[in-house]
Amino acid sequence: MTRIEFIIATAIILFVAFCMGWFANWLIHRFTRVARSDIEELEKMSQELHEAEETRDQAITYLQQREAELTNQIAQTEAELAAAMDGLRDARHEAETLRAQLDSRGA
Repeated sequence: MTRIEFIIATAIILFVAFCMGWFANWLIHRFTRVARSDIEELEKMSQELHEAEETRDQAITYLQQREAELTNQIAQTEAELAAAMDGLRDARHEAETLRAQLDSRGA
């Protein structure tokens, strides 16, 4: 192999290696690049997720307030029931006392 044949063979090998590297680079960028429409879709999805989280937080806050109101109402109703039961107990006791007085006078 002469010097010129060696230079030509080396040049061909380097050119083929360059072409293969360029083609591999092109393939990698072709398959890994993110299209602008994909980025816009991801931004839209992230915005919708953010809005859904805000809505969830508002719903949780509303439910906690509503639960507190209902708990307060239950406590008030139980207090009123206890007062009514005490009043009824006192009225029954008073009625029994009055019956006993009437029975003792009538006998």
